Amino acid sequence: MKLGLISLGCAKNLVDSEMILSLMKTNGFELVNDELEADVIIINTCGFIDSSKQESINTIIEMGKLNKVLIVTGCLVKRYKEELKKELPEVDLFVSIDEYPHISELISQAVKNKKINGCLNLSNRVLTTPFYSAYLKISEGCNNCCTYCAIPLIRGKFTSIDKYDLLKQAEILKEKGIEELIVISQDTTRYGSDISEYKTDIVDLLKELLKIKEFKYVRLLYLYPDEISDELIDLMGKEPRLTPYFDIPIQHASSNVLERMNRRGDNKFLIDLFTKIRKKVPNAILRTTLIVGFPGETNEDFEILKDFIKKVKFDHLGTFTYSREEGTKSYDYIDQVDEEVKISRYNEIMKIQKRISLSRNKLQIGKIHEGIVLDYDSENDVYLLRSHWNAPDDIDGNIYFTSEEPLEEGKIVKVEITNCDHYNLYGQLTKE
Repeated sequence: MKLGLISLGCAKNLVDSEMILSLMKTNGFELVNDELEADVIIINTCGFIDSSKQESINTIIEMGKLNKVLIVTGCLVKRYKEELKKELPEVDLFVSIDEYPHISELISQAVKNKKINGCLNLSNRVLTTPFYSAYLKISEGCNNCCTYCAIPLIRGKFTSIDKYDLLKQAEILKEKGIEELIVISQDTTRYGSDISEYKTDIVDLLKELLKIKEFKYVRLLYLYPDEISDELIDLMGKEPRLTPYFDIPIQHASSNVLERMNRRGDNKFLIDLFTKIRKKVPNAILRTTLIVGFPGETNEDFEILKDFIKKVKFDHLGTFTYSREEGTKSYDYIDQVDEEVKISRYNEIMKIQKRISLSRNKLQIGKIHEGIVLDYDSENDVYLLRSHWNAPDDIDGNIYFTSEEPLEEGKIVKVEITNCDHYNLYGQLTKE
């Protein structure tokens, strides 16, 4: 039988999808990229905010038209399983995240005449990332309980994955030829805080991973501000293979809004943190995400946020309008902000950031970026590069460069940046 899988949402979800693919392949399924060829289609859904939920629903409806065995897994199922069963009869099986330990027997019930054996295992994955790059998920769940966020409702409490299991996974990835390791979780900086059998934390784990010399680059994503230790900053500043890329979602900068969000740290703390990072790591790339239109966000709060981003000058910044999610504390806040105001504030933030991005990008001109060749655009005769400047989620913009010699995908090269626009860098291959 042939299997097609569609993975929606974040990289953490993608790791789950890779485990599902491995389970099905082990049980004799042929993996195909074209859903029209598949006998069975699995959709691993996201249920984080309204837009991701709608994307999941639309994908289910579209795949349901193909009259294949249709299985839906993931976050959306965890949140709305009973409602989905009523509204989407074309789906043969819904599997919630908390049912993953029993996924084999559940799929066996949906796929006739096919017995599925085994269980999901982080060490057994069919990698769907490029051949040189892979994710290492180091924990499940989240304990932060931000008042707007449904992740703890979906994924449960924060649970670190055993360090020695992670190192085993890392060795497997090394043997597969992975050169770029991307460390992820809902809260990477909390890693090890719940492990009592031995002492470990994110710095300890990173040092162990860096002992694997085959990893040319190790990148850390999703850092919670008040868990970023001086030791972590110092390590990211001195270890050349640990990219100096600080992905720190702050959500807001008004102390009032941060408190209502149940976020730790206030405006001054955040200013001091980013000032310290830039002082200790001069080549640091700062990325963040913001939420505008949170319940109770006043004009004054919004002005504080604007002043903050003008002062910090993030290299990369994304903004969301507040999404009212069932089950979260802020869903019941009475001072909801009008949708028109949310959109207006979103547009204003992105307009400010556009100017900041251009000014930050200009600082890269003349610098040498070492990184991985991602692709070749034959129409424009340029290559794509990923360096410490941009993460692998297509949010940060691109680095385009020219080369007189042909280059293969995955090759590590050096590029001199010669120009930029608001969101992209441009350069040329250099031998320096």
